[in-house]
Amino acid sequence: MRWFPITRGGRIRACLLLAVLVAEVVLVARPVAVWLAYTPQEGDVVFQSLPGGSDLVETIEGATHSPFSHCGAVVRQDGRWMVIEAIGNVHYTPLFLWIARGRGSHLAVYRLRPEHRANIPAMRAGMERLLGKPYDYRYELDDNSIYCSELVYKGWQAATGKPLGRLVKLGDLDWQPYRAVIGYYDGSSPDHLPLDRLMITPRDLALAPELERVFNFGF
Repeated sequence: MRWFPITRGGRIRACLLLAVLVAEVVLVARPVAVWLAYTPQEGDVVFQSLPGGSDLVETIEGATHSPFSHCGAVVRQDGRWMVIEAIGNVHYTPLFLWIARGRGSHLAVYRLRPEHRANIPAMRAGMERLLGKPYDYRYELDDNSIYCSELVYKGWQAATGKPLGRLVKLGDLDWQPYRAVIGYYDGSSPDHLPLDRLMITPRDLALAPELERVFNFGF
């Protein structure tokens, strides 16, 4: 048998190919591992960091001093675990794809404490009435458009008539470094931002006393 030497260029290409394959395996393996480790329940509120590089994501995380830039609620839909969420619009996303989308597949799960779980069906109905609503880039609390933590908040409010987490004013957040981004999405001047606007942030939703953290990966 005759052996042909592998050139230096060939070795480099082989190493690059191997690195790509390893990276792809890691990218797939991590969300699979998280998905298998987490045992979902109806009504779980899930939090993640959205992929970086977005000025809006950086603003949400920076202004709230929290890694949570997105959230949704877990529901059982046609025999599959899904997340009802407001991103683009209010819709369902398969739980595995939701986990895989998060930065590093990091996941934090908060569950209603036992004394509150009877409200989950009504909470789900309150969120489902908002299906199809567009995303709210102005972060107002009306029903014309909806942002992620507002969806969960309003579902709970519809079920109980009570808040879930503490509403905060835009001016209570660390908004100054992000005034240009906030002004762009709000359609207002960076010098005249609606600092009295009330909102529910993912961070403040997670701090609700009705919730307890039951699973964490990466946070």
